[in-house]
Amino acid sequence: MDYAVRGVRADEWPQARKLRLDALQDPAAPVAFLETYEDAVARPDAFWQGRTADAAEEGARWVRQFVAESPEGVWVGTVTVLLESPDEEPRFGEAVTVDQAHLVGVFVRPEVRGTGVADALFRGAVAWAWSLTDPRLERVRLHVHEKNPRAAAFYRKFGFRPSGRQIAAPGDRGELELEYVLEREG
Repeated sequence: MDYAVRGVRADEWPQARKLRLDALQDPAAPVAFLETYEDAVARPDAFWQGRTADAAEEGARWVRQFVAESPEGVWVGTVTVLLESPDEEPRFGEAVTVDQAHLVGVFVRPEVRGTGVADALFRGAVAWAWSLTDPRLERVRLHVHEKNPRAAAFYRKFGFRPSGRQIAAPGDRGELELEYVLEREG
C-alpha cells in the first residue's frame, strides 16, 4: 500500500493529539517517548492546538511534524524534526557544534510496521532537512534507548550510525539513550 508523507496542518490538531496518545499506549512507549500517556491525555486542547500549529507546514521554522497517511486518510505514522544550532541553548544535555536536525517522536502504528511506513517517513523528514539552505544542515541525529533494538536496527538500515555519544535516559533509572547520526554527503 502507498502512504503519503506530508507535513501536518495547524487545523489537524485533533488527529495529531490522537496519534500521539495512541503512540504513548504502545508497549515500546516507556523507552521511546519522554512523556507518559497520563500526562499527555491531561493536557488541554490549547496545548495540542499550539503544538500542532508550531510544527505545521504553514510556517514552522524550527520544527516540522510529518505524518504518513493511508489512501483512506488514516494517519499511520509520524516523525518530528527539530532544528538545532550551536547558537541555541542545549535541548538534550549538551550544546551542538553544527547546524543539524534532530528526529523525535517517531511512531508507526503496529498494524503497518514492516510495510515501508517508517522508511517513507524518514525519507520525507531527511529530505526536508537537507533541503534547508538557511541554515544548511550538516547532519541529522536521533536518540534511541539502549533497550529498543527494533528501532536501532531500523535506524542503522536507513543509514544512521552510532556516534558514540550517550545521554542519560529520562527517569534516572541508570539507562542510556544512544545518539545515532546521518552525516550530509558532499
